[in-house]
Amino acid sequence: MLAIRMQGWRAFYIKWQTEMAERAFSVLELVKQSAHYESLEVGDYQRAMELLKKTEMGFKDVQLYLLTPKRSVLVNLIGLHYCLVWLGIQSEYVKAALCTNQIGDRNICLRWWILGQWVNGFRRADQMHVGIASLTKLLEPKQEQFLFVIQRGIMHEVLRVQISADFRTSAWIARDMHSQR
Repeated sequence: MLAIRMQGWRAFYIKWQTEMAERAFSVLELVKQSAHYESLEVGDYQRAMELLKKTEMGFKDVQLYLLTPKRSVLVNLIGLHYCLVWLGIQSEYVKAALCTNQIGDRNICLRWWILGQWVNGFRRADQMHVGIASLTKLLEPKQEQFLFVIQRGIMHEVLRVQISADFRTSAWIARDMHSQR
């Protein structure tokens, strides 16, 4: 009798993990299709977050499928952001997960452009802001603006927001659209 129950529990567990893997795969595919030169526009990032919310993954599932070294830092960031904002996991636990999976020192670069102000009838140049931080540093209170800009996205005076693996791997640098050095 116990053997039958164990087999039933084991089958349920395997089915559940297969379902979670499929849900995570949908998020991974969206990021893979949307990323260019290891960069994501904020709209694509927010779509991935919305899809992740629909999967209803828990913290352990996110650790297993998104917060791993074999995933890109963009996927790691999405997993980190989801744990903090949507699951409400305390930063100490997220930091422990990053350390356990040895991905805490991976850097992420955030660029956003703010519309230039009007002065004496002329519009000033747009202002570019750049923030670079490791995944572990994003858990610090002084880095709240980083995740806030990503969550807020393009509103009012913000023209464009881009998330990159680091400063040099940007779709904008690859296309030489902006001089950033």
